[in-house]
Amino acid sequence: MSDIGSGDEGINSQKYHGQGMDAGGNNFDSGQQPQEQELATKMLQIQSKRFYLDVKQNRRGRFIKVAEIDDRTGYVRIGADGRRSQIFLAMSTAAEFRDHLSSFSDFYSSLGPPNPDNVPDDGKLKSEMMLKDNRRYYLDLKENSRGRFLRVSQTITRGGPRSQIALPAQGMIEFRDALTDLLDDFGTDDGGFKGELPEGRHLRVDNKNFYFDIGQNNRGIYMKVSEVKSNFRTAITVPEKCWTRFRDILADYCDKMCRAHQQNAENHQGGPIPGGSGVRGGPSQPAPSSSDIDTFSCNVPNRI
Repeated sequence: MSDIGSGDEGINSQKYHGQGMDAGGNNFDSGQQPQEQELATKMLQIQSKRFYLDVKQNRRGRFIKVAEIDDRTGYVRIGADGRRSQIFLAMSTAAEFRDHLSSFSDFYSSLGPPNPDNVPDDGKLKSEMMLKDNRRYYLDLKENSRGRFLRVSQTITRGGPRSQIALPAQGMIEFRDALTDLLDDFGTDDGGFKGELPEGRHLRVDNKNFYFDIGQNNRGIYMKVSEVKSNFRTAITVPEKCWTRFRDILADYCDKMCRAHQQNAENHQGGPIPGGSGVRGGPSQPAPSSSDIDTFSCNVPNRI
């Protein structure tokens, strides 16, 4: 499944004024190509507001970033509450949002002229909610002294920054049409891995049990390694992108400990006495061969 930006990224310097970009936690690796790619973009000028709709792709899939740009600074607009005026939508969520825009626009068209004496206390005229993995999107058609607008707020259930955009109600159809064009070109499939994940494995060592489970969430594929002992349980989660490096480090330690155990066995079995021809500790015995060594646990059979 695709995941989307975290709300902490900078701005594409070729399109907006300013900085490099680190979207969705996908950092640029030194000496490597960026892990995020921009596939298409649309710009909308709705009244005094300027919006960019960007189709992006990273290792987790495709998504759309919607950002309101402050014309004075060229950066994503930041509200008085410190929130960035931007949201991130998986492609399937963008399709759902497009459909909501149609219903909100129909409802807006059915309303009469604004009446300051007939506005709900919270200013909300119509509300909907969208849910995608650990993200919630609140759609509120509101009215205040400046007019009617659609506020779209994005929250993350595990905590994190809340972000939102405010779209003038008169621009909902134009925004929907731009979103439809992008979805027609790139589809509503979020991308990401859709194959069958490997089955879990179990390893018992003495009185400990280790469980290896492969899972997938909105951030990608991962391996969860759990250690279970009586009423004690602990676990680590290893992202798929670093499995190879994790394996290499473990293999390196296994190799070093195997050589250390082999050297230790040779020392106990006797060896040449410095400056002499005899051996220490009686007749020598052959050192264990590589086939005698368990390269995973680095155990050497006890020959003594």
